[in-house]
Amino acid sequence: MITRQQAIEMFESDDLVGIGLEADAVRKKLHPEGIVSYIIDRNINYTNFCTEYCSFCAFYRPMGHAEGYILPKQTILDKIQETIDLGGTGILMQGGLHPDLKIEWYEDLLRTIKSRSNIWCHCFSAPELVNIAEVSGLSLRDTIARLRDAGLDSIPGGGAEILDNEVRHRISRLKCTTQEWIDVHRTAHSLGMRTTATMMFGTGETIEQRMNHLDIVRNIQEDTGGFTAFIPWFFQREYTSLGRFVKQEATAVEYLKMLALSRVYLDNILNIQASWVTPGLKVCQLGLRFGGNDVGSIMIEENVVSAAGTHHCATEEQLRRLIRDAGFIPKQRDTLYRTYFLN
Repeated sequence: MITRQQAIEMFESDDLVGIGLEADAVRKKLHPEGIVSYIIDRNINYTNFCTEYCSFCAFYRPMGHAEGYILPKQTILDKIQETIDLGGTGILMQGGLHPDLKIEWYEDLLRTIKSRSNIWCHCFSAPELVNIAEVSGLSLRDTIARLRDAGLDSIPGGGAEILDNEVRHRISRLKCTTQEWIDVHRTAHSLGMRTTATMMFGTGETIEQRMNHLDIVRNIQEDTGGFTAFIPWFFQREYTSLGRFVKQEATAVEYLKMLALSRVYLDNILNIQASWVTPGLKVCQLGLRFGGNDVGSIMIEENVVSAAGTHHCATEEQLRRLIRDAGFIPKQRDTLYRTYFLN
């Protein structure tokens, strides 16, 4: 384990090859079998109505907007069946923060899904769960426990952005605080649920602020062991209001450095995901030598990042070839990163 100061010096170093080798060594130690995993799942955005107006988001619509929607239950069920037909094992269901959808709406949806299919429900980011608790007049613990009992299997790490209140105030001041994000994940872990942690960087924050984020994630994992994976990715500026102020997106070099830094610093989290959605397939492939041991999903459907101007896409065979050509064995996994029963 390296110190915070060593991590900062690593990021500021010009020795990109050395940084990659250091991260690759940690990956080899944790994943000596040479497997890189991927998942077939689907992002289902059940509503784009949102009250938070985050400056980095091009997906949301304010309440009453003509382009706003709440997906009918049957539409969601049809999307799930299509996912299953394509070999999918899970859904990642997230949406805007809707002021009128109380917990009963979510419970009914989850129970209906589970009565129709055996799909894994990886749903509702921390801001959504805080919002559901608030509009339903419930504690966070009761909210998560009730959703778990209705069919919620695990919780995604979305809504983290940068876990530093100064950054959050600048880019998403109405969204949940750093402490609320922490509370959601610690509460879920205490209820026996697994979650992921994410980081969206490149919004003008400092390396010190990014390290604040990594320290929080590392400390939670030290206490609970509840994170299955860490997923860093960078802000996509096109079509967003924040993009007017952030003139340059993160480069491929900066992404690879952050990926490697995440792998070395978060050595208590087993899986680090190399993303292709914002950096593209070639950079993702390089990321497998910068600490990544997973390439995420083929993503049958994705609406949020694409709304901000990113349109990379990948088939299962493309991801398998990308993995093989980097010198690894491709394995399909499930949401909990289990590959032992899959080809």
